[in-house]
Amino acid sequence: MRKMWFTVAVVCGLGLRLPAASADPGTVESVAPLATAATLPGAVNSSRILYTTSTANDVPTVASAAVYFPPGEAPAGGWPVIAWAHGTVGLGDDCAYSIAGPSAVERDWAYLGTWLRQGYAIVAADYAGLGSPGEHPYINGLVEAHNIVDAVKAATGQYATLAKRWVVVGQSQGGGAAVYTARYATEFGGPELDYRGAVATGVPAYIEDVVPLLGPHVPPVRLSDYTTAYVLYILNGLRTTYPALDIESYLNDSGRDWLARSREACVTPLRDELAAHGVVAGDLFARPLLQIPDLHGLLTRYLGLPESGYDKPLFLGQGLLDTDVVTPETLRFAAVLAVNRQPVTLHVYPDDHSGAVNGSLPDSLPFVRNLFA
Repeated sequence: MRKMWFTVAVVCGLGLRLPAASADPGTVESVAPLATAATLPGAVNSSRILYTTSTANDVPTVASAAVYFPPGEAPAGGWPVIAWAHGTVGLGDDCAYSIAGPSAVERDWAYLGTWLRQGYAIVAADYAGLGSPGEHPYINGLVEAHNIVDAVKAATGQYATLAKRWVVVGQSQGGGAAVYTARYATEFGGPELDYRGAVATGVPAYIEDVVPLLGPHVPPVRLSDYTTAYVLYILNGLRTTYPALDIESYLNDSGRDWLARSREACVTPLRDELAAHGVVAGDLFARPLLQIPDLHGLLTRYLGLPESGYDKPLFLGQGLLDTDVVTPETLRFAAVLAVNRQPVTLHVYPDDHSGAVNGSLPDSLPFVRNLFA
């Protein structure tokens, strides 16, 4: 079993101190009220927890999560739990969901509010390095899966009104995190949790086939501003997970400057800054990433979605107008799972990346209801 050892530390300037202690993953270290910006409308007794988990290379750390309760009295056995895996918010501590709330406020509050009104409590993990010590290894799938499972373990251990029955629901970065969690939830959660299944929308698939193309003047034209931000976040994630790669050496002066800026930037301000400067991702490189030995294998281990090993139902929802992820690749991933006889259900919608979130609810609500039946 993984053990964790902590010294006294101040967490992201919020005045929360971690006592020197040893603790298993999923142990609550502190509880505090949520900021107004991070409080889901309609929720009661919302809180921000700090809990033990792990980050890149299985290094022990603490992470944070928001916990939202429905109004009223908990049912017998406690509120069933939705583990919310959020989309990209940025890399800086002040971007964390449990501090600043969602970057797509109207969309996410409408979505989570729907689950809340159905009688589910919500545990929203920030992922390691967001609002907690260390850097965030962006879309490192195993890290996100550990963080989400450990958040559920921590919350259900802290609050007697939460049931051990849970599902994971995620969008975009969180869609990939939900898929990874679906693959490892039973293994990571152990007998103390009762994992039932997953819902993932806007899932970024086969990024390991795209990233190796990056290099000087490739791509030669401007990507969407969000996509350029995602490229910078992925490079930072590689830098955090594999420091020996020396990612900075593959960039020119401009690339290193934008990499450093993106390390502290929330996604919407970064997108706006990239647009204002007309940044072309291919112009940030001094040499091609393909010079990294075994780059495709490294990326597959880092962010490649598992193609087998799922033991509970998995719902994939994809907008056909989605250009934030490579939609044909997401559909290919669903097809590969089906060929591999995995318990996957695919729904497609005439929506873009953001629209598919709430657009999927008429299908995902009964899907999840059946998981808890």
